[in-house]
Amino acid sequence: MFKRILTVCIGNICRSPTAEYLFRQRLAPRDIQLSSAGLGALAGHSMDTTAMQLLAEHGIDGAAHRARQLTPAMLREADLVLGMEKSHVDAMVRLAPEASGKIFIFDKWLQGRDIPDPYRQQRVAFDHVYGMITQGVDSWLRYL
Repeated sequence: MFKRILTVCIGNICRSPTAEYLFRQRLAPRDIQLSSAGLGALAGHSMDTTAMQLLAEHGIDGAAHRARQLTPAMLREADLVLGMEKSHVDAMVRLAPEASGKIFIFDKWLQGRDIPDPYRQQRVAFDHVYGMITQGVDSWLRYL
């Protein structure tokens, strides 16, 4: 049983917090801790404006989010860690090899694709990524 789920990207202001908040919405009645972090986090920053706007359009308030830098301790403490890209998974395994058995690509149950970074791109890129993250979250629900 997964009690602590961590989603990871680079800056922790677009993809991983979007996944975190979508998981929060879908798993609200369950006793699961959800968090996110970044391999090169813009620590202390709020979510990207467009990412937060997309969540708001779907009834989710991401205003409380503040970016956090990923640490080896976070990887060890989590029961499941989901990286947005294969390179993120590789970097996390290097950071905490002892946690490698619980680190997976976010898109594992679909096509195993990287979720592209929409940072500093047009709204259409954020829409595309939001759709991919929504599908990814939904694909994990049966295993949680």
